[in-house]
Amino acid sequence: MVVCPECTARAKKKILTKYEEEVAEEDRDRQELYKLYDEVDIPMEMDKNTKNFICKKCGLYASREQISDIRYKLNQKERTRDDKSDDYLEWWNKSKKDKNLDS
Repeated sequence: MVVCPECTARAKKKILTKYEEEVAEEDRDRQELYKLYDEVDIPMEMDKNTKNFICKKCGLYASREQISDIRYKLNQKERTRDDKSDDYLEWWNKSKKDKNLDS
């Protein structure tokens, strides 16, 4: 079954926000959060004539490939300043020989 990536992402964001508000930081458990995510199920119906999928909730009309692309973009993590610092630190700690190979 194909689920709507946009509606699912919005629902998961609401669940995460509510979970962070209700549960103290030291008591948070990723597995518990993932169980809440598993309850999100927003199926899309297939249009047999065009072989595209339609979400009855938000109206998304897309092919399987387009849905995959949307899901990839929504799940892609934004690079933060810390990520860039980690990359630089990793580069700095490499040997000189490895640095010359990268350039």
